[in-house]
Amino acid sequence: MSTETTFRYAYNSLAYAGEDIGDSIARVARLGYDAIEIVGEPERIDPKRVARLTADAGIAVSSICSIYTADRDLVHPDPGRRAAAVEYVRDLADFAAAMGCPTVVVHPTACMKTAPLADPDVEWEWAVESIRTAGDYAAQQGVSFSLECWNRYETYFLNRLEQARRLWTATGLTNGGVQGDTFHMNIEEASIVEAFRASAGVLQHVHLADSDRTAPGGALIDFEPIVDVLIEIGYAGYVSFELLPAAADPFASGRQEEFFDRYTERAIRTLRAVEEKVRTRRALGGRS
Repeated sequence: MSTETTFRYAYNSLAYAGEDIGDSIARVARLGYDAIEIVGEPERIDPKRVARLTADAGIAVSSICSIYTADRDLVHPDPGRRAAAVEYVRDLADFAAAMGCPTVVVHPTACMKTAPLADPDVEWEWAVESIRTAGDYAAQQGVSFSLECWNRYETYFLNRLEQARRLWTATGLTNGGVQGDTFHMNIEEASIVEAFRASAGVLQHVHLADSDRTAPGGALIDFEPIVDVLIEIGYAGYVSFELLPAAADPFASGRQEEFFDRYTERAIRTLRAVEEKVRTRRALGGRS
């Protein structure tokens, strides 16, 4: 392999629904990951325990996967509900800092809310104000934000990276940037590669999943050009796998065994092989 710095790999524990976090950390460490992504539920997860367990396992906490519900809506018309959502994100900054985690994933509105409740221009201003307020607080804790885009079937707000870049610029924040998720991008972006390329310098975090949201290597997405462009733009953040069952409610049928050992292992094995192939080709003067 080329002597270039390799990616840092993380796995999102969201897929391990119902499992004790200690078991999740042990699996991710055993399978060779650099970090684990923790679900953003400060009332359910003890950050001091996570910090202790990850340190003992020799891995880090890459990021906080925030959960945005109707009660955590940064652009809700009710000022009280917006304030509660901002408080949730501020709590996540404290949660992250307690684990030495650098990044909190942020989305302006609730997952599965697919239409605005107010004038879109007004909602945009609420998003700017809410994210700026929470982001200023996060900066004091040494924590950055990553504005994530979701597909149109999960949200009407931030579907493409160019929208996230505009919102990030509007906040005026410097602690963070935008986030691409290949599952969502495969639906929304004309080109995953060009969307990442256009986000050079502001790409904060990356989620990888195949077109069916399982581990890379089992469906339709070609990850070689994606890895190539991330190397090209000098992406230095974590590459985190966010995998979920292909269902409107992915946890309704209980534990999905393939998302535990099987997909956790396949994800990192597949992407490391792709990364090695791409870096070797680039070292020899080739491109994807």
